[in-house]
Amino acid sequence: MSGPADVHRTVIVDDHELLRAGTRGILEDAPGFTVVGEAADAATARQVVDETMPDLVIADIRLPDTNGIDLAAQLVDDHPGLVVVILSAYDDEHYVRAALAAGVSGYLLKTLPSAELVAALRDACAGGGRLQGGPRGRGDKDTVDDAGDDPLTARESEVVQLVARGMSNKSIARQLSISPRTVEGHLNHVFEKLGILSRTELVHYALANRVFGRDAPGPGAADAGPGAGSVGGPGGAGGGPGAGAAGESSGPR
Repeated sequence: MSGPADVHRTVIVDDHELLRAGTRGILEDAPGFTVVGEAADAATARQVVDETMPDLVIADIRLPDTNGIDLAAQLVDDHPGLVVVILSAYDDEHYVRAALAAGVSGYLLKTLPSAELVAALRDACAGGGRLQGGPRGRGDKDTVDDAGDDPLTARESEVVQLVARGMSNKSIARQLSISPRTVEGHLNHVFEKLGILSRTELVHYALANRVFGRDAPGPGAADAGPGAGSVGGPGGAGGGPGAGAAGESSGPR
């Protein structure tokens, strides 16, 4: 989608005006980029992209109305050939896997020096930015281990799938004809096996490892992605494995 002079028309999506201005300044000083639009939320970003038809979208992972991963998935579906790069403060492997599953062309950390950021964006626009490892900007920690064989039992995978679809522990218990306490036990084992600390992270694991498909019902509001509601990132307000619907008791004891 690049123009004849190979100038990459770019839209910046971040809810912090100062960060948008900083990114714009970096790109304005770099040959080969022109910023054609900005947005502070996903709804505005979709509108700006439709109006400006950019080559590149740089999106924060946390947005007021959704998260950058969900926005990326929609933009990639709606605009084939569009390069979407996540620029995140979170060095989190579950987010990286989820972003890659959504079709992004890169997951970059906000700690990157300006020159490396520009180089990584050029790489993404040239088709070489799809990350096969961890987020660019980690230094020596530049790999994401392959998932390998699924460490979960069939029942545990079934419980994870239902959590990812937004179901509470009580609803899962009814669905599987088991007790809520048994559901809690399965989730405790899942968290221990996967090294996951919150129910929100479990949703990202499910997405990244295709435990449920893109067409399946998505996570409920209480368990949504990093930009949803009051969830503030890894281990945030998404709650532990026992967190269910409002008014329900029961986390793992």
